[in-house]
Amino acid sequence: MPAPFKPHEPIRGVAVDQGSGLAAAIAAARGADARDDDLETFKRIVVETASPVATTLLVDSTYGPHLLPLMAPACIPMLAFEADVYHIADEDRITRLPDNLTLEQFPALGAPVLKFFLYYGPNDPPELNQRKFDLVRSIGNRCRAQGTTFLFEPIVYDRAVSDGASKEYALLKPELVRRAVEDFVNPDYKIDILKIEIPVTLDFVEGFGTPAMSRRDAEAAVVDVSNAAGDMPFVYLSAGVTYERFVEGLEFCKSSSGKAAGYMCGRALWSDAIGIFGSEGANAMARWMETTGRDRLAGMNEAIA
Repeated sequence: MPAPFKPHEPIRGVAVDQGSGLAAAIAAARGADARDDDLETFKRIVVETASPVATTLLVDSTYGPHLLPLMAPACIPMLAFEADVYHIADEDRITRLPDNLTLEQFPALGAPVLKFFLYYGPNDPPELNQRKFDLVRSIGNRCRAQGTTFLFEPIVYDRAVSDGASKEYALLKPELVRRAVEDFVNPDYKIDILKIEIPVTLDFVEGFGTPAMSRRDAEAAVVDVSNAAGDMPFVYLSAGVTYERFVEGLEFCKSSSGKAAGYMCGRALWSDAIGIFGSEGANAMARWMETTGRDRLAGMNEAIA
């Protein structure tokens, strides 16, 4: 894997690349005090408080170019190459590329890592998935040509089960994640690292929630995904769960012998800071991030160590 990530160094990453969904949550929390620059202010606070203790930090294509210079020197900057992921057509679920940013600008911006997100349904029609394969391959080729590290994030789904929080989907999820990993470890895509979901939903695993899956089967699912990755490094994403649930998930994967290179967390870290920012302002949020936020990062580090 090319620099900047080293195989022996764990990845302890923070993501604040969310767009319109986060903006709406902040506006609701701020109420009458909402300002046009609230989203950028929120992201700036996350960058300034988390980058000194994270190994890498991901920002979005809109605000990211202005936030990259604010990162701590030892933190590896990561920039998303996508428009707002909330504005994706339901039919093909193909990520729109940003209008304000080209891939070739990444080196000059000081972003050595590109992250690209894509919804991927292994059971979708082959013609649709071929379009997605072609898009990922194109991005990978362009990254490799200029020495930019390519982190790819496939978020799986199945059209037959629309409710991703259901027991039915929880039973499908391990296979979907495994198949996505199997498909994208192909060196033809020139992906350097995968950012993937924890392959089991703990809410339906024996010992954690309403048991639809035994602990042994869940452990096997984690190992299957690790094996499917082969030599490809991968990190787990928090996928919007609470801090406590993400820590449990990291601990479970670690105890199951999942060989993850680390994690990337977003809402599991800073979701509670939205209310503080809304009711008490930017300074209070910064204090929360420097105390509770950093404690949460330490807890995640311990969980996967």
